[in-house]
Order: sequence, then C-alpha cells, then structure tokens
Amino acid sequence: MKVGIMGGTFDPPHIAHLIMAEVARVRLELDKVVFIPSGDPWMKSDHIVTSAEKRVEMVSLAIATNPVFSLSLIEVNRPGPTYTIDTIEQLLGEVGCDAGLFLLLGWDSVAELPSWKAPYRISKMARVVALPRTGFAKPDLAGLEKAMPGIGDRIVYIDEPSLSISSTCIRQRVMEGKSVRYMVPDAVRQYIIEHNLYKA
Repeated sequence: MKVGIMGGTFDPPHIAHLIMAEVARVRLELDKVVFIPSGDPWMKSDHIVTSAEKRVEMVSLAIATNPVFSLSLIEVNRPGPTYTIDTIEQLLGEVGCDAGLFLLLGWDSVAELPSWKAPYRISKMARVVALPRTGFAKPDLAGLEKAMPGIGDRIVYIDEPSLSISSTCIRQRVMEGKSVRYMVPDAVRQYIIEHNLYKA
C-alpha cells in the first residue's frame, strides 16, 4: 500500500490542500491520502491557533466527498508538541511496515526539513514529496544534500499546481469581511460562518 501523508495546522483547510493531495495521489498512484491535523504545532507557537476540535471538524468536512482521503487524529490525541517523526513512526505501526509512506510538503517546508526533529530518519521512513507553494523558491537540492546526505534520492518533485491560496490569507479575508467562497470547500465556509471563526 502507498500512503500519502498530508499534515498541517489546517486553520482552515482550503482548496489548495485538496488539490495538492489529489495531484500527488494521481501522480504517485497512492492508495490513500491521510490528512493529519496538528495537535500542538510547536512551529506556530507565536500566534493563536483555532482549537484542535474545530480544525478536525473542518478537515472532516473538507475531505468528506473523496473516498480515498481519510482523517487521522494521531497528532491531536498525542500530548505535548507535535513532531513529524513521531507521527510517521506511529502511522507505520498502524498501516504496517510494508506500506510505502509519502510525506507531502510544500517547497517552504522541504527547505526547512534539516531543522526538524530527526530529519534524516524522516527521509528514511518516508519519501518526501515536494509540492510548489506560491512565493517560495524550489528547494536548493545541493544545500539539502549537504545538510542531509542522500536526501536527493528520497525527494520527489511535483511542479504543479501552483496556487496562491493560504490559510493565512483566508483568515485575513474573513477578518476583513471579504468572501472566501471557492477558496475553501463550501461546507468549511459554512462552518466558519456558523462558528464565527477568524473574526477580529
């Protein structure tokens, strides 16, 4: 089995998340893509993050219409800071060691990979799939190779799609009273309205 891992804060989940996951699924012939909302995202401790419960509910709504997308609460249920290496180890225990894992990351996250906890083990346990993110350059493979020898053989580059949609932009638009229709699934948009999220 080939399993894609789409982790993130998902505050909120948006169309670009879904499109990137679907493109990777098709290109890499993945059997499923697991969406894993972060519990306590240590890299985002500088700003307020919507409760895990609400982010989980929004992800569930966002992926509901795709039968090969699934939701995992691994990181939400784990106490303390969220680290990708712990998630990968736990996920392998659940899906079986014979499964092939593919960690779906934006170019910005791939560039930061050497600063993550146990990055070398991450790359050994899962293939790293680098997906474009507007406003960020394609990661410098030479620099990554210097920091993590052999990483070049563990990275798969997918050069499309490049969508200028971000959770930060969506939160800002909601705060300013602007429409986010078609930027997030409609069920997520309704959830944001009903729960009065991202208001100033």
